[in-house]
Amino acid sequence: MRLNKFISHNTKYSRREADRLIEEGKVNINRKPIRDFSYQVQKDDRVFLNGKEIHPKGKQELTMIVYNKPKGSLVTKKDDRGRTTIYHLLPGKFRHFLPVGRLDFASEGLLLLTDNVEVATKLMESNLPRVYNIKIDKPLTEAMVNAMRDGLSLEDASAGAHEKSKVKSMTFAPFLGFSERGVTGKYTKLRVAIAEGKNRELRRFFAHFDANIVDLKRVSYGFIELNNLPEGKTRYLTHKEYDELHKFLKEEIE
Repeated sequence: MRLNKFISHNTKYSRREADRLIEEGKVNINRKPIRDFSYQVQKDDRVFLNGKEIHPKGKQELTMIVYNKPKGSLVTKKDDRGRTTIYHLLPGKFRHFLPVGRLDFASEGLLLLTDNVEVATKLMESNLPRVYNIKIDKPLTEAMVNAMRDGLSLEDASAGAHEKSKVKSMTFAPFLGFSERGVTGKYTKLRVAIAEGKNRELRRFFAHFDANIVDLKRVSYGFIELNNLPEGKTRYLTHKEYDELHKFLKEEIE
């Protein structure tokens, strides 16, 4: 790990502040002064700042749960219209947890929540695949397929947006994957994977092709699957999922 990253991860200092401390000669490696900004800290290195050893942090303290969010609930603490929020539905012991991203009022499925702000932010800002089962009220067209494959930029992406949204233009990255799951009458079922999940991204995307999403359910987020968790219920991560989470966090740091 680069020296300034090591310092910023294990102390209160930012990377920029770490660079300044290195420049000022306040950082020693194995008791020897170092001013090499590109130095890669090795496993056996002992790093000292102002004469005090920096001890690497172990695994980040956190608890994370999977929640199968039902339709008709908002991912927010309070609603000025008095609508049901997930915090009305969650067990009391989880009501201080932070959601990792959002699902809108009419959407359902996998929602991650954690008591660690830093972890929530890293997961939200990651490119981990978000997989959804959706149903649209139109046949799948060649134009839709091309846009899912190649991406799409819209100056006006207000169709499909919330009426109060201030976001107008939007760029849609190529989907990570998509497949048709079946056709019933005028409805088409799809499974799609995207890397962001921006402000009503999927609803805006398909609205551009005059198709409404009538059902939207998130079934996985990166290495975490919804599986058969009942609607409205929660579960803790499995040991395997926690291992994958810590692996992900370590890679983000390095």
